[in-house]
Formats: sequence, C-alpha cells, structure tokens
Amino acid sequence: MTVTLHVCTTCKAGEVVEDGEALPGARLHAALLAGEIPNGLRIVGVECLSACNSGAAVALSAPGRWSYVYGRLTEADAPDILLGAAAYLDAPDGIVPWRARPVIFRKQSLARIPPLELPHD
Repeated sequence: MTVTLHVCTTCKAGEVVEDGEALPGARLHAALLAGEIPNGLRIVGVECLSACNSGAAVALSAPGRWSYVYGRLTEADAPDILLGAAAYLDAPDGIVPWRARPVIFRKQSLARIPPLELPHD
C-alpha cells in the first residue's frame, strides 16, 4: 500500500521571504525528495495545508489509516520526517507506537485525523 507524505510547498513558516527566494515549505519538499525515500512512500507537494501559523507543515496519510499533520518543520528535519514516514508505513492502522516515533513527530503533531471509515467492533 502506498503512503502519501503531503508537503506544503507554499508555506512561509513565519519568515520574511524575498522575491525569488525559495519558500521554507519548498525547501523542505526539496530536502525530502533528496533524502532516502522509503519504498512505498510517495512525496507530493501541495499548495496549502492550512497550517500557516505552524508551518512548514507535512501530512501523512493512507487509505484506511489514521492521518497526521505535523508542523514547525525545516529542511534539517527531513531525515527524521522520512524515518517517521517509514514507521507509519509499517503501522497497518497508521498509529505508530509512541517510542517508535521520531521526537519531532511526538512534539510537533498538529492534528490526528481518523480514517474515513473506522473499523466496526
């Protein structure tokens, strides 16, 4: 199953950005694409995740799994984001055990969103 990592490429992350300068979200996207991408992970740039006050932001999702939005990230966090995405890939329901999450995923989570259809008891 493919997991998608959405990256807000338009995020300014509260920085003043000069014309022609790469936005923090775009720099994060580029750093993620340049990293060691786990098999089964698709990295997609999006124009906005509506986390402007907490940018730069990413979201992890897959069909039938919980989704997560993380913020206050920089391109220096790319290796930890990819480690967290790899752990998410291994979690059938999307819930990665607390200790298996990178610190940035423990401390910088903005939202946890249930799957469209929760399993029935």
